[in-house]
Amino acid sequence: MVELRQPEITSTASERDAYNIIYEEIGVQQSDSFYLWLLELLNVRPNQTLLDISCGQGNLVRFAWERNIRAIGIDLSEVGLQIAMRQSGQTSFAAADAQLLPVAGHSFDFVTNIGSIEHYLDPAMGVREIARVLKPDGLACILLPNTYSLLGNIKHVVQTGDVYQGFQPIERYHTLNGWRRLLAENGLRPIKTVKYEKVSPRTSADTWWYLRHPPKLLHLLLTPLIPLALANCFVYLCRRQSDFDGNQDPKQFVNHHPETHE
Repeated sequence: MVELRQPEITSTASERDAYNIIYEEIGVQQSDSFYLWLLELLNVRPNQTLLDISCGQGNLVRFAWERNIRAIGIDLSEVGLQIAMRQSGQTSFAAADAQLLPVAGHSFDFVTNIGSIEHYLDPAMGVREIARVLKPDGLACILLPNTYSLLGNIKHVVQTGDVYQGFQPIERYHTLNGWRRLLAENGLRPIKTVKYEKVSPRTSADTWWYLRHPPKLLHLLLTPLIPLALANCFVYLCRRQSDFDGNQDPKQFVNHHPETHE
């Protein structure tokens, strides 16, 4: 695992302060099509429950509510949540530490964590909390970045000699199987892995965006040709380990059954 950390980030409080500044200055969000793609991938039905951990500006929760999905968003940043409530008109958001969720066990049909575990002070604890709050027959969706992404880190190393360092307080990268082991060692059983590069547009605004940004359109067109192990990010769909209660030695949950890749 590759880790890049700002030296002042030593506690949950310092990380919260850093994210409040990020949301005040630039925000963190993807295209609408990205969130619509995730909901398609999960195949969530109306009236099912969904918890989006580290929800940021709340876009996934907003699109879920529009589809009559009972969604709740949790984030460390109060500023991010203020933006979420203002943009969505919803109040189904709460400020909380993803590594110590104020949520009862076995509560949600779906739990999502989209590009956030790699930024936690303790990623393993974040995974265990996902496993704890997921229903026994529930599905978790976790997006994580690849150390060896062909059009990301590898390209950046060729151009600069260094791994890409983003603007978030802690950045981590790992391999396809490296992240899988972290999930399996902490109560989740990956059953399918999907690559993420660029998402085909689901809205007219996103279609127009691609037309105005030819390099991004080229990246989209190249997406089917990029092997899973060299993808920008991995989306892991996971079930809860059947005998996980959040208190055992995590090493006992490593499972050696093959997962499905696409």
